[in-house]
Order: sequence, then structure tokens, then C-alpha cells
Amino acid sequence: MTGPASAPMPDSHPASDVSPALTSDLAGAPPRLAVVVPVRNEAGNIEGLVAEIARACAGLAPFEVIYVDDGSTDGTPAALEAARAGRPWLRVLRHARGGGQSAAVRSGVAAARAPVVATLDGDGQNDPAFLPALVAALEQGGPGIGLAQGQRTGRKDGPFKMLQSRIANGVRGRILKDSTRDTGCGLKVFRREVYRALPYFDALHRFMPALVAREGFGVVHRDVVDRPRHTGTSNYGLFDRLWVGLLDLAGVWWLIRRKRPTPSVTEVVARREEASC
Repeated sequence: MTGPASAPMPDSHPASDVSPALTSDLAGAPPRLAVVVPVRNEAGNIEGLVAEIARACAGLAPFEVIYVDDGSTDGTPAALEAARAGRPWLRVLRHARGGGQSAAVRSGVAAARAPVVATLDGDGQNDPAFLPALVAALEQGGPGIGLAQGQRTGRKDGPFKMLQSRIANGVRGRILKDSTRDTGCGLKVFRREVYRALPYFDALHRFMPALVAREGFGVVHRDVVDRPRHTGTSNYGLFDRLWVGLLDLAGVWWLIRRKRPTPSVTEVVARREEASC
């Protein structure tokens, strides 16, 4: 797929990133799309990314954006409060203490009011410009498609981090056979009810293609362009990405093997003559 050109996230954007009419519609109508953004200590990336999401999703209105502050200890809460000014579609949740990326995504999805949910990382490396293409891929696939998964090209991570990802993705792909090159990409679009049917555990977000397929739904993929982190440092290290991931991989493999068909259920309604007795 040929995606939109990608550039590093600018330092700031004007608060009026959507038109007044669009803002009014977003405030009053049920949202079509919820964009969930987990963040921890990303104060310098808040304003620019919020404005980019708004511009990318303007054609998908009405939408809502849900930032989940996963126990930040820097200026992230203040930056989020400032970003909410003039943006009625921007909602903020806060964890009292850090629970991890999967926990933050789970909180955001639980709070979402839209039937379709998108996620992207809060560090600015995921370009929101690819959200419309992922939403289109999910919707064009019909109700049998549960997830549109982004797959990064032109990775901007350092060599050590890329080596970790290459090893983890290679091992996962051989064991789970999920036909996904890059499950770690934060750009995902999925049906809310499909997500809610998945078994929850830490690092769920890294195994979504295999678990969505386990529930009987299809997965589609779209290439997205990675870009450098605008500011700050990664909150995830070696043990989050590799060694602990091997234990999660074993658990997901077990869940897939233990899956049984979900029964088709219909309610038996009393016949009219029985009901009148």
C-alpha cells in the first residue's frame, strides 16, 4: 500500500484544528470512531499529536479521542488539560499508577462510545494520517473482519530495539502462524465488541491478530510509515519486549489450542397458547 507522506511531528499546532461546525457535530452526535491513545510521561508529544489526530479523522466525524494517562509523573496531566481546551471530542482518563500499555488500551476501549476503535502510540512515531485507510480496510471487509493491523515500514528505532522486534516477531510468527509481520505496531483499528471478547492479559496488544482469528474473525493488514520519536524516551525495555513476551507467547499458544466453537444460542419463546394458560 502506498500511504501518505510522513514527516516528523511538528512542535505545536493551533488549538483550532477542526472547524466550529465540525466541533459542534462531534460534541452532539454519537461517535463513529474512538481513537484510544495510551501515554506515560509524554508531555512534549501531547499537543502536536492531538492536532494531527483531529486533522486525520476529520473525514470520519463524528469521532472521539480518548487519552489514557498511565500514571505519568511528568507534565503529561497538565499538557492533556491544556489540550482539552476547545476540543469537546477529547476525553482524558488517568490511572492512579502505571499499569502498562495493554491496561491503558483496555481502559480506553471500555470507556469508548463508538463501535469501531483505533489505537496508536502516544510517542508520535505512529502517524495518524494512516487511520482513515485502516478504518476503510476494516469497514470494506464487512462484519467478518475484526481487525485492521498496521505494519511498519522504514522503522526509525535503534538497531538494538529493532533486533528485539525482529526476533520476537519471527518466533511469534512461526508458533502462532498469525500471518502478521509486525504485531507491535500501535496503529490498529478493530471492532469494539470483538476486542471485548478477547481474553485479557498484560501484552494483549502484541497478540491481537492471533486472538482475533481465534474468535473467528479475519485480519487485514496495511503498511504504515514509521517516523522518529519527536521528544522523550521509550518507556519499554528489553524485558518488556523479549523475555516476558516468551511467557505470553506460550500462554497465547495454549489459548488457541484450547479454543472450542462458540455455540449458536437462540432463546426459546413460549407458544401463544402456552403463554395464555
